[in-house]
Amino acid sequence: MSEIDGADSDSVVVPHHIAIIMDGNNRWAKKKHLPSIAGHTAGASAVRRVVEASARSGVKVLTLFAFSSENWKRPKMEVDGLMKLFMRSLKKELKRLNEHKIRLRVIGDLSGFSKGLREQIESTEDATKDNNQMTLVIAANYGGRWDIAEAAKKVAERVAAGELLAEEVNESSLAEHMQLADLPSPDLLIRTSGEERISNFMLWQTAYSEFVFLPVLWPDFDQQHFDEAIQTYQNRQRRYGGR
Repeated sequence: MSEIDGADSDSVVVPHHIAIIMDGNNRWAKKKHLPSIAGHTAGASAVRRVVEASARSGVKVLTLFAFSSENWKRPKMEVDGLMKLFMRSLKKELKRLNEHKIRLRVIGDLSGFSKGLREQIESTEDATKDNNQMTLVIAANYGGRWDIAEAAKKVAERVAAGELLAEEVNESSLAEHMQLADLPSPDLLIRTSGEERISNFMLWQTAYSEFVFLPVLWPDFDQQHFDEAIQTYQNRQRRYGGR
């Protein structure tokens, strides 16, 4: 149990793990007749707001879908701008992460990034590894199908090496090789911008998550929208396939 905006802590159930598909940066910029990078920069401010709101509310894991494996198809200027923004944010937010005891983890195929960005990711992860208030997960160059395929490959390697029999392959043996295998699956998945799909995000991990789709564009996401999503979650009855 945790407190949200002064609510009675005995009556408010906060999701342990929230995942967010941060959608709408480009549409936000277009509406304001600004370049796409302006939308992504404004989106970075929304990230800061939701991280702070999650930490205050007692959320233990917050996973943000920052860059999908399909996003490389976007214009080169936009992708280059995103990479620079990612690098800048990692450097800029390190002090704040440590002040709030937030651990950073980045998941996805990091081999697709420049050496400098990979080194900055590793440095920031290492500098925050002992923080235990909340884990902030950034999914970058990540895809749900890629995640499952990589796990299947590792299981196949174990079978080939004689460490595992084919008949022993099951959900558990596959799950232990998925990204974030050591963390609980998301209780709540939020997507902004009004789109109602998960776009190849955490396909395995969100099998029993509650989905909340909000019409707000990501740069405009604030405490009120966060609270709305939490309240919607609280009104759901999670059955996990049962009655």
